[in-house]
Amino acid sequence: MSSRARRRFAPFVQLLHFGCQQAMSCVFPVAIFGTLSLSNVLDVPPLHRYDAILLALLAVQYAMYRGGLETRDEIKVICVFHLIGLALELYKVGMGSWSYPEPAYTKLFGVPLYSGFMYASVASYMCQVWRRLKMDITGWPGLVPAGALGGAIYLNFFTHHYWPDYRWWLTALVLIVFRRTWIVYRVRTATYRMPMSLAFVLVGFFIWLAENIATFFQAWKYPDQHESWRMVGLSKISSWFLLVIISVIIVAQLKHVKAGRQSQSHSNYSNWI
Repeated sequence: MSSRARRRFAPFVQLLHFGCQQAMSCVFPVAIFGTLSLSNVLDVPPLHRYDAILLALLAVQYAMYRGGLETRDEIKVICVFHLIGLALELYKVGMGSWSYPEPAYTKLFGVPLYSGFMYASVASYMCQVWRRLKMDITGWPGLVPAGALGGAIYLNFFTHHYWPDYRWWLTALVLIVFRRTWIVYRVRTATYRMPMSLAFVLVGFFIWLAENIATFFQAWKYPDQHESWRMVGLSKISSWFLLVIISVIIVAQLKHVKAGRQSQSHSNYSNWI
């Protein structure tokens, strides 16, 4: 192939490589949707459906770790998100925001334990894509501003049932706090970047699409879906937008700390030599 032809097809090659890396980063989310769809048509007696989903997802997570698709540090991050998501699920189901109507042995106050994996899948994707695209962040606001904002966003998911919903104020704060923050990522030998806030919106939108698939396969039901399935309201995109910010803040901060430790370790090793 001539150099001119290579230049012509270069953007398509880059896009294909980018898509492949994104697809590989979605192994665990895809496993969740596959499990939900199969469990909707297959019975695994004597297990209830929710119990079978939990066992299947635990097996997938173990296989990904043993197969090298996820590292030990990434498993730790995923476990943290599982607990964060499970706490939110317990509260929201208790408030009647949505429900899990099917029986299960592994339900806690009406919430099946597998539900935390749906939040953990976001963390899995973030960790995977960060490593595969060799991502970095410039203009990071720091632990205190980012951590305080993430904490306020998470708290608002609980308090808006009693106090006014401050999601739009928090969204404005996100745009202010992260106005100078960019995500840098690599596709083959080329380097690209995008505003952090745009990344929040894109990931939140695709999670909203995934939520429609999950509710279609009856992973859970919103109050207006008990009679028949209907599309999840567009307003949910803002909720996922804010939830993604929490995940990015935690993952980015952990990556930042780890990179600093590695840099310090390398510096000490060089000085020792």
